[in-house]
Amino acid sequence: MSDASNRMDRIYHWQIGLYDVTRRYYLLGREPLIEALAPPSGTNVLEIGCGTGRNLVKAARRWPGASFYGIDVSHVMLSKAQDAIDRAGLKNRVQFSLADATAFDAQAHLAEDHFQRIYFSYTLSMIPEWRQALERAAAMLPRGGTLLVTDFGAFDGLPSYLSRPLLSWLSLFSVTPNHEFDSVFKEIAAARGFESRFVSLYRGYSFLATMRRPE
Repeated sequence: MSDASNRMDRIYHWQIGLYDVTRRYYLLGREPLIEALAPPSGTNVLEIGCGTGRNLVKAARRWPGASFYGIDVSHVMLSKAQDAIDRAGLKNRVQFSLADATAFDAQAHLAEDHFQRIYFSYTLSMIPEWRQALERAAAMLPRGGTLLVTDFGAFDGLPSYLSRPLLSWLSLFSVTPNHEFDSVFKEIAAARGFESRFVSLYRGYSFLATMRRPE
Protein backbone atom coordinates (compact mmCIF):
# COMPACT_ATOMS: atom_id res chain seq x y z
CA MET A 1 0.00 0.00 0.00
CA SER A 2 2.98 2.31 0.51
CA ASP A 3 3.43 3.04 -3.21
CA ALA A 4 -0.21 4.04 -3.65
CA SER A 5 -0.14 6.07 -0.43
CA ASN A 6 2.99 7.92 -1.49
CA ARG A 7 1.58 8.64 -4.94
CA MET A 8 -1.62 10.13 -3.55
CA ASP A 9 0.22 12.11 -0.90
CA ARG A 10 2.47 13.61 -3.57
CA ILE A 11 -0.55 14.64 -5.63
CA TYR A 12 -2.47 16.25 -2.79
CA HIS A 13 0.02 17.64 -0.28
CA TRP A 14 0.34 20.99 -2.09
CA GLN A 15 -3.34 21.47 -2.91
CA ILE A 16 -5.08 20.11 0.19
CA GLY A 17 -6.03 23.57 1.49
CA LEU A 18 -7.86 24.46 -1.72
CA TYR A 19 -9.23 21.04 -2.61
CA ASP A 20 -12.85 21.42 -1.49
CA VAL A 21 -13.08 25.04 -2.60
CA THR A 22 -12.02 24.24 -6.16
CA ARG A 23 -13.66 20.82 -6.58
CA ARG A 24 -17.13 22.10 -5.78
CA TYR A 25 -17.31 23.62 -9.26
CA TYR A 26 -16.59 20.51 -11.31
CA LEU A 27 -17.15 17.33 -9.24
CA LEU A 28 -20.75 17.21 -10.35
CA GLY A 29 -23.02 14.38 -9.25
CA ARG A 30 -22.02 14.22 -5.60
CA GLU A 31 -25.26 15.69 -4.30
CA PRO A 32 -27.48 13.25 -6.26
CA LEU A 33 -25.38 10.37 -4.90
CA ILE A 34 -25.75 11.51 -1.28
CA GLU A 35 -29.49 11.89 -1.77
CA ALA A 36 -29.72 8.43 -3.35
CA LEU A 37 -27.99 6.74 -0.41
CA ALA A 38 -31.13 6.69 1.75
CA PRO A 39 -29.64 4.23 4.27
CA PRO A 40 -32.12 2.56 6.63
CA SER A 41 -31.81 3.73 10.22
CA GLY A 42 -29.25 1.75 12.19
CA THR A 43 -27.21 0.65 9.18
CA ASN A 44 -23.61 1.33 8.12
CA VAL A 45 -22.43 3.41 5.15
CA LEU A 46 -18.90 3.17 3.72
CA GLU A 47 -17.17 5.67 1.44
CA ILE A 48 -14.22 4.19 -0.43
CA GLY A 49 -11.74 6.96 -1.15
CA CYS A 50 -13.21 9.47 1.28
CA GLY A 51 -10.68 12.22 0.57
CA THR A 52 -11.19 15.34 2.69
CA GLY A 53 -14.32 13.96 4.36
CA ARG A 54 -16.55 16.47 2.57
CA ASN A 55 -19.03 13.83 1.40
CA LEU A 56 -19.13 12.09 4.76
CA VAL A 57 -20.01 15.32 6.56
CA LYS A 58 -22.79 16.01 4.06
CA ALA A 59 -24.10 12.43 4.14
CA ALA A 60 -23.97 12.07 7.93
CA ARG A 61 -25.96 15.28 8.33
CA ARG A 62 -28.46 14.24 5.67
CA TRP A 63 -28.94 10.73 7.10
CA PRO A 64 -28.59 11.03 10.90
CA GLY A 65 -29.86 7.51 11.59
CA ALA A 66 -26.87 5.77 9.98
CA SER A 67 -23.25 5.23 10.99
CA PHE A 68 -20.56 6.27 8.51
CA TYR A 69 -17.12 4.96 7.68
CA GLY A 70 -14.41 6.11 5.30
CA ILE A 71 -11.18 4.68 3.94
CA ASP A 72 -8.48 6.37 1.91
CA VAL A 73 -4.99 5.45 0.81
CA SER A 74 -3.64 8.96 1.45
CA HIS A 75 -2.36 10.02 4.88
CA VAL A 76 -2.75 13.66 3.82
CA MET A 77 -6.41 13.25 2.91
CA LEU A 78 -7.30 11.28 6.03
CA SER A 79 -5.77 13.95 8.26
CA LYS A 80 -7.90 16.56 6.51
CA ALA A 81 -10.98 14.32 6.76
CA GLN A 82 -10.56 13.79 10.48
CA ASP A 83 -10.29 17.55 11.01
CA ALA A 84 -13.48 18.07 9.00
CA ILE A 85 -15.40 15.48 11.00
CA ASP A 86 -14.17 16.91 14.31
CA ARG A 87 -15.20 20.45 13.30
CA ALA A 88 -18.62 19.17 12.27
CA GLY A 89 -19.14 17.48 15.64
CA LEU A 90 -19.57 14.07 14.01
CA LYS A 91 -16.65 12.12 15.45
CA ASN A 92 -19.01 9.74 17.26
CA ARG A 93 -20.73 8.78 13.99
CA VAL A 94 -17.85 8.69 11.49
CA GLN A 95 -14.76 6.48 11.59
CA PHE A 96 -11.74 6.37 9.25
CA SER A 97 -8.98 3.99 8.31
CA LEU A 98 -5.95 4.09 6.02
CA ALA A 99 -6.59 1.35 3.47
CA ASP A 100 -6.26 0.38 -0.18
CA ALA A 101 -9.58 0.20 -2.05
CA THR A 102 -8.51 -2.88 -3.99
CA ALA A 103 -7.68 -5.17 -1.09
CA PHE A 104 -8.70 -3.89 2.31
CA ASP A 105 -10.18 -6.03 5.09
CA ALA A 106 -13.21 -4.27 6.55
CA GLN A 107 -13.10 -6.17 9.82
CA ALA A 108 -9.40 -5.52 10.35
CA HIS A 109 -9.55 -1.84 9.38
CA LEU A 110 -12.98 -0.76 10.62
CA ALA A 111 -14.16 -3.57 12.92
CA GLU A 112 -17.27 -3.99 10.76
CA ASP A 113 -18.36 -6.73 8.37
CA HIS A 114 -21.43 -5.25 6.68
CA PHE A 115 -22.21 -1.95 5.03
CA GLN A 116 -25.73 -1.50 3.70
CA ARG A 117 -24.49 1.31 1.47
CA ILE A 118 -21.05 1.55 -0.14
CA TYR A 119 -20.06 4.37 -2.46
CA PHE A 120 -17.27 5.81 -4.58
CA SER A 121 -17.29 9.53 -5.37
CA TYR A 122 -14.77 10.61 -8.02
CA THR A 123 -12.41 7.92 -6.81
CA LEU A 124 -12.30 5.15 -9.40
CA SER A 125 -10.96 7.44 -12.12
CA MET A 126 -7.81 7.79 -9.98
CA ILE A 127 -7.33 4.09 -9.22
CA PRO A 128 -5.32 2.17 -11.86
CA GLU A 129 -6.88 -1.12 -10.70
CA TRP A 130 -10.39 0.38 -10.66
CA ARG A 131 -12.11 -2.84 -11.72
CA GLN A 132 -10.50 -4.68 -8.82
CA ALA A 133 -11.77 -1.99 -6.46
CA LEU A 134 -15.28 -2.36 -7.86
CA GLU A 135 -15.16 -6.15 -7.50
CA ARG A 136 -14.02 -5.81 -3.91
CA ALA A 137 -16.84 -3.42 -3.06
CA ALA A 138 -19.47 -5.58 -4.75
CA ALA A 139 -18.29 -8.62 -2.79
CA MET A 140 -18.93 -6.73 0.45
CA LEU A 141 -22.58 -5.96 -0.20
CA PRO A 142 -25.02 -7.72 2.14
CA ARG A 143 -28.49 -8.76 0.98
CA GLY A 144 -30.47 -5.64 0.12
CA GLY A 145 -27.29 -3.56 0.06
CA THR A 146 -26.48 -0.97 -2.60
CA LEU A 147 -23.23 0.18 -4.21
CA LEU A 148 -23.24 3.68 -5.73
CA VAL A 149 -20.67 5.39 -7.94
CA THR A 150 -20.36 8.89 -9.34
CA ASP A 151 -17.39 9.98 -11.41
CA PHE A 152 -16.35 11.61 -14.65
CA GLY A 153 -18.24 10.25 -17.63
CA ALA A 154 -17.14 9.67 -21.20
CA PHE A 155 -17.76 13.34 -22.14
CA ASP A 156 -19.58 11.97 -25.20
CA GLY A 157 -22.17 14.73 -25.16
CA LEU A 158 -19.64 17.54 -24.93
CA PRO A 159 -18.03 19.28 -27.91
CA SER A 160 -14.40 18.36 -28.52
CA TYR A 161 -13.19 21.89 -27.85
CA LEU A 162 -14.34 21.38 -24.26
CA SER A 163 -13.61 17.69 -23.71
CA ARG A 164 -10.02 17.69 -25.03
CA PRO A 165 -8.61 20.43 -22.79
CA LEU A 166 -10.59 19.01 -19.86
CA LEU A 167 -9.01 15.59 -20.31
CA SER A 168 -5.56 17.14 -20.53
CA TRP A 169 -6.16 19.12 -17.36
CA LEU A 170 -7.48 16.12 -15.43
CA SER A 171 -4.41 14.09 -16.39
CA LEU A 172 -2.30 16.50 -14.33
CA PHE A 173 -4.03 15.05 -11.26
CA SER A 174 -3.74 11.40 -12.37
CA VAL A 175 -7.44 11.34 -13.27
CA THR A 176 -8.42 9.12 -16.21
CA PRO A 177 -12.12 8.97 -17.13
CA ASN A 178 -12.97 5.43 -18.26
CA HIS A 179 -15.15 4.92 -21.32
CA GLU A 180 -15.64 1.25 -20.41
CA PHE A 181 -17.10 1.87 -16.97
CA ASP A 182 -20.77 1.39 -17.89
CA SER A 183 -20.23 -2.02 -19.50
CA VAL A 184 -17.85 -3.25 -16.79
CA PHE A 185 -20.17 -2.11 -14.01
CA LYS A 186 -23.10 -3.97 -15.56
CA GLU A 187 -20.94 -7.03 -16.16
CA ILE A 188 -19.86 -7.19 -12.51
CA ALA A 189 -23.45 -6.79 -11.34
CA ALA A 190 -24.82 -9.42 -13.73
CA ALA A 191 -22.16 -11.95 -12.73
CA ARG A 192 -23.40 -11.73 -9.13
CA GLY A 193 -27.09 -11.61 -9.95
CA PHE A 194 -27.34 -7.98 -8.82
CA GLU A 195 -29.56 -5.28 -10.29
CA SER A 196 -27.76 -2.33 -11.87
CA ARG A 197 -28.55 1.09 -13.28
CA PHE A 198 -26.38 3.66 -15.06
CA VAL A 199 -27.51 7.26 -15.53
CA SER A 200 -25.47 9.71 -17.59
CA LEU A 201 -25.50 13.25 -16.19
CA TYR A 202 -24.78 16.67 -17.66
CA ARG A 203 -24.36 15.52 -21.27
CA GLY A 204 -21.95 12.77 -20.34
CA TYR A 205 -19.79 14.91 -18.08
CA SER A 206 -20.52 12.62 -15.12
CA PHE A 207 -22.74 9.69 -14.17
CA LEU A 208 -24.50 7.99 -11.29
CA ALA A 209 -24.35 4.20 -11.25
CA THR A 210 -26.05 1.91 -8.75
CA MET A 211 -25.76 -1.81 -8.08
CA ARG A 212 -28.10 -3.58 -5.65
CA ARG A 213 -27.92 -7.06 -4.18
CA PRO A 214 -31.42 -8.58 -3.91
CA GLU A 215 -32.87 -9.44 -0.52
